[in-house]
Amino acid sequence: NAMIRSTVSTNELKYLIQKALTDDLGKEQFFKGIDASYYYEGYYEIKTEDL
Repeated sequence: NAMIRSTVSTNELKYLIQKALTDDLGKEQFFKGIDASYYYEGYYEIKTEDL
């Protein structure tokens, strides 16, 4: 719902994202994010753990 309403007001989306941010970002978490991004774009063949 926040994504739908974000075209009108970005405040709710910013609030949700800020609550999810962390300073504790290890290498494993970083690469999980990359994998998730590639999966979203349709790339399923290679995972960062295989590189």
